[in-house]
Amino acid sequence: MNMKADMQYEDFLKKIEEFIFVENKAEKADIIFVPGNRYPRMAEKAAQLYKEGIAPRVLPSGRFSVTLGKFTGVLEKEDRYDGIYETEWEFLCDVLKKNGVPERAVLREDRATYTFENALFSRETVEKEGISVKKAILCCKNHHARRCLMYYQRVFPETEFMVVPVDADGITRENWRKTPEGVKSVMGEVTRIVEQFEIFMK
Repeated sequence: MNMKADMQYEDFLKKIEEFIFVENKAEKADIIFVPGNRYPRMAEKAAQLYKEGIAPRVLPSGRFSVTLGKFTGVLEKEDRYDGIYETEWEFLCDVLKKNGVPERAVLREDRATYTFENALFSRETVEKEGISVKKAILCCKNHHARRCLMYYQRVFPETEFMVVPVDADGITRENWRKTPEGVKSVMGEVTRIVEQFEIFMK
């Protein structure tokens, strides 16, 4: 490539980073959402924010992956989070409780099998509880941030979201281009956003 082409390519990659790796400063909110996953770090971050007084409630969401068909185990810190978990919600709830969040502050959503359902069923949960969500924190994996935010914004159009992402698997904004796994994960998110855009048009 010539110098101009190199600069254009670099600019393209920077735009991808800015788009995918959404991050905001946490401010006072009505609730903290934790989309379903098998890593503890997102729920640990949510617990930290709860204990700092950022929000009075936490809503972890998830049954298990629609592609796996069952909860297939914790991906990190198995020695600490060693329960027999049937759902992502059970696992995330255990993480929250072991990190100081009282059970009364944890809401339940254990039906979702993919990210858009996390948002949809979380909406049903807060409406059933009579909770008005004007501001919310979204604790998710860092390179999953844009897609999570798009889904939750679609389902909660009246809500102001602050994304507080977590590095759960070693893929970050700074290093994603340096490994095949990082490139595959980030570009996979771009592809899924494009492929699922039809959802946002309905």
